[in-house]
Amino acid sequence: MRIKYIYQLLTSHISILILAFAITGAVFSHFVKDFAYQSKVSELTSYGYRIMGEMEEHPPGDQPIMRPFAEILKSRQINFFLFNAKKEVLMTPDHLRPRKLLLKDEEWKELKEGKPVVVKTDLQRFNQEVSVVALPNFVNNEFQGGILLTAPISGTEEMISQMNRFMLCTAAGVILLAFLLSWLTSKFHVGRIQKLRDATKKVAAGDYNIHIENRNMDEIGDLGADFNVMAQKLKSSSEEIDRLEKRRRQFITDVSHELKTPLTTISGLVEGLNSQTIPENQQGKCLKLITEETKRLIRLVNENLDYEKIRSNQITLNKLHYPLIEVFEIIKEQLAIQAEEKNDKLILDVEEHVMVHADYDRLIQILVNITKNSIQFTTNGTVWLRGWEDYKETVIEIEDTGIGIDEKDIESIWDRFYKADLSRTNTPYGEYGLGLSIVRQLVALHQGTVELTSEKNKGTKFVIRLPLTSRDDE
Repeated sequence: MRIKYIYQLLTSHISILILAFAITGAVFSHFVKDFAYQSKVSELTSYGYRIMGEMEEHPPGDQPIMRPFAEILKSRQINFFLFNAKKEVLMTPDHLRPRKLLLKDEEWKELKEGKPVVVKTDLQRFNQEVSVVALPNFVNNEFQGGILLTAPISGTEEMISQMNRFMLCTAAGVILLAFLLSWLTSKFHVGRIQKLRDATKKVAAGDYNIHIENRNMDEIGDLGADFNVMAQKLKSSSEEIDRLEKRRRQFITDVSHELKTPLTTISGLVEGLNSQTIPENQQGKCLKLITEETKRLIRLVNENLDYEKIRSNQITLNKLHYPLIEVFEIIKEQLAIQAEEKNDKLILDVEEHVMVHADYDRLIQILVNITKNSIQFTTNGTVWLRGWEDYKETVIEIEDTGIGIDEKDIESIWDRFYKADLSRTNTPYGEYGLGLSIVRQLVALHQGTVELTSEKNKGTKFVIRLPLTSRDDE
């Protein structure tokens, strides 16, 4: 069942107010009534002792002495009865006519024991609700009777009723005020919640350009702030997805082109060999070209498979300690032909004692990818491979004097499918835009870091830092 926020707010506020007023009213009435009864009893007791004090100096039948008391007590609506030890009434305020003494046996027993009798409210014996006080009178430790005083409590009840009416009016006013405040509060908060709902609908429709203004530091304000963060992240994710989708399409186009070219070449050459239309002295060259094109296809497939394995952590590193110079010499040997074709110099700068802690094959893969990249974009220049040991880590630098990279491309250079220069498509080395993405993934698996600095037309430098011991072993 759907209950609106304003009704929930009103129900909670009014329920709490009614409960609070009910409890307060009941407790207050009880204490006021008890205080009023106690005050009345104290008053009756005081008059009783004063009358008995006069009785000690004058006999009970001395009417002139008792007349002033009778007048005072009458003005206070207090009745009194003087009685003796035989329960006989000696004097009453109304024309001094005797009345029947209305005392219970247990009350009479308490009087004879010297105990005063106090009854805060009594309705049955006096035909109205009254407070009753009976005081004993002893002479020489002998019970001589006493005095019974009664006073109606209708005034007390009327005062309490009037206070209850006042509290009821106050409660009604407070409830009305609570209703108004609840309505204003609910309207304010529902308006803020509605903004969140509208923004949510826009996000659900794919519009992430949403920002909710938050000026209130409360839970709804925190929710709005979190919503803004979510919308911003969704926007970034959407932009990243669009960017990757564009690169994926470009990658498929590039790969299709790369596959089509060698496959067309291989198909044409195989047809020529089968039909013997290629001269015998050219067949060896044809077979060599078929071999090179086949290697290009294998390189394309392997590079993609390798990236997926690295990205999904499906590879296991076998890290060992070995001299870095051994790896540099292998890199130089593998890439010597490519360097000669570009008329580049490969210079190694590392001492024999410099050690590295890494997976041997993967480190070679890392350095081959970067060095290929440097050779590819350097002509008639120099490529340096440097290495040294720093505090608990091995530092490897690969620097070239090539064409460099635009500043806007530096961060994107690590992304899959990215090509800073579309001319890579037609080059035989690193042509698929996966090399540097693989490098970053492999370095991260080694718990290391790789940084890139470059300046257009002045060269590029890669700096790799690999820990000499695994952090898991520290």
